[in-house]
Amino acid sequence: KTIEIEDEQRFRGFFDKRIAQEVNVDFLGDEWKGYVFKITGGSDKDGFAMRQGILTTKRVRLLLKKGDLGFHAIRSGERRRKSIHGCIADNSISVLNVIIVKKGQSEITGLTDKVIPRRLGPKRAGKIKRMFNLTNKDDLKKYVLRRTIKYKNPEKQEKVTRPKSKAPKIQRLVTPISLQRRRRIRADLKKRHIKATTQAKEYKKILVEYNSQKHKL
Repeated sequence: KTIEIEDEQRFRGFFDKRIAQEVNVDFLGDEWKGYVFKITGGSDKDGFAMRQGILTTKRVRLLLKKGDLGFHAIRSGERRRKSIHGCIADNSISVLNVIIVKKGQSEITGLTDKVIPRRLGPKRAGKIKRMFNLTNKDDLKKYVLRRTIKYKNPEKQEKVTRPKSKAPKIQRLVTPISLQRRRRIRADLKKRHIKATTQAKEYKKILVEYNSQKHKL
């Protein structure tokens, strides 16, 4: 949720605060009394993002590589010098990203007054077991959270008599086929190891014979 604050005097409490620092935001007004925010990032008036670890309130030109914030490499091994804002907030910051660490006395409309449920359930076998307190013997397919598919066209949706449902594929599920696959891989590795050792012994034997014949000549 984006909240606009036009009066500069109200958000002066964020000045000289760094990324990952917790701030008590009583200075924003009575509705924010008791709330504690954690700064996660932001960008200045020209759109340059704040970066953790750069202890300045100004912009810095850094040599960035692939995976760095604010740089998308095209070629492999490419590096480029780009402008990045420091991690300390000041009056040049236009957008500040924060998360609520501690809830205050009053509810904020559209932010803390309602809980939005997750659209999708867990997909990994271990997380499904933890959620429903299951053992290894239980069938996890019964506990996967299914979701009903709705048509975008309301006329089509009205005609539906039997709604369709969709379930995710369970990851890291231990089945007889997966156990068989593991056994086969281990057996192949063992076979390869035995083959390599026997070939090495044969080669050593041939090498010894060749050297002995060479000395005789």
